[in-house]
Amino acid sequence: MKQSVIIAFLGRTQDRFCEYNSPKTTFEKLQMVQQIKGFDGVEMVYPHETSSPEEINGMMKELGLNWAAINANVKKDPKFIPGSLSRPIKAIRDEAVTIIKRAKDFAKAVGAPHVTCCPLSDGYDMLFQVDYQSAWKNMIETVGEAADYLPEIPLFLEPKYSEVRVHCQLDSTAKALLLLKEVGNKNTGITLDLGHSLQSQENPAQMLVTTLESGFDVYIHTNDNDTKADWDLAGGSRHFLNYVELLFWAKEYGYNKYFTTDASPRIFNIIDFFERHAEVSLGIWNLVNKLDAKKYRKLMAEENYNELMSLVTKEIYRV
Repeated sequence: MKQSVIIAFLGRTQDRFCEYNSPKTTFEKLQMVQQIKGFDGVEMVYPHETSSPEEINGMMKELGLNWAAINANVKKDPKFIPGSLSRPIKAIRDEAVTIIKRAKDFAKAVGAPHVTCCPLSDGYDMLFQVDYQSAWKNMIETVGEAADYLPEIPLFLEPKYSEVRVHCQLDSTAKALLLLKEVGNKNTGITLDLGHSLQSQENPAQMLVTTLESGFDVYIHTNDNDTKADWDLAGGSRHFLNYVELLFWAKEYGYNKYFTTDASPRIFNIIDFFERHAEVSLGIWNLVNKLDAKKYRKLMAEENYNELMSLVTKEIYRV
């Protein structure tokens, strides 16, 4: 199991009321990754954490770290606060697409496998706020253009129900898949964030299977929440069995990318928080690898629910 972390969470973070931890340079964040037992991968935010490819790759090589992904941020700049990829103003849409293209350039230059993008500012807060028709068409156009550029660097879209908008344009895995179907570029995929999927009242494992069976790739973010908000808790802290089932099906499909931690320590010690996450994630992965998947799937095919529940109780919950 390869584990990585979105390094933005290793520095200062904030919500509407508080700031947490101190700001850090990119190199300082990378040094922290090296200290966390169980992690050797990095997802870095473009352009806010990057400099020249040569300088960044020098840091990565010095610390013995590997690339999980480059995260194209199309929401942080003040011009993107009302949205980016779906906006009615073409010049702003073009700027957002350019960021994704430059993120792909950077990924290719440093050897990162793909780019992920979570367009959280695209959506609405009030009813009658946006023209749904033009917003959807704009999303198809902009994502299509970004996907077509450097197709050897796949683009993964990350859906989320809400935040920073009350309702995001890509508010579910199904809607993000529909968008990719409209775009029609196979060099695309879904960043399946376990917590986002739970917040959307989805079953993450089912969404993994649905995405792959729809012909698109998957990149997994790991965390947890209470389904009411995206709290970015340590994995397995609220939805243990969902996490086990997700990794069960990831193993069945031969998932070989990084499992990237999209979790926020906030009041917890940063190193300890991520080490606990790495421990439980690896523990669940090892547990899944001990399960007889053929037996489980045979019982599913036979609709033998009682035996399945007994296996889950004995082999997963171990009670």
